[in-house]
Amino acid sequence: MTTLSREQVRSMMGEVLQAQGKDLPESDETQLSEIGFRSLDFSELALRVEDELDAELNFDAPGLRSIETVGDVLTFIEQLQES
Repeated sequence: MTTLSREQVRSMMGEVLQAQGKDLPESDETQLSEIGFRSLDFSELALRVEDELDAELNFDAPGLRSIETVGDVLTFIEQLQES
């Protein structure tokens, strides 16, 4: 399976936020609650990644609950691509 780089996923995350008039901060340590990135936004990002990869990402709710920062989102999607 083709994989997207962390930077490519970061760019896509920025596009999801930009559609809402929000900016993606530079720091991966930024809390998602600070930028208003919600679970629905994560779903949209996951769909964009799936479209780009032409493959389905399999993830579960407990995995999503541990995501708190921008970096957590990027790492989570990296791990999904590796599984």
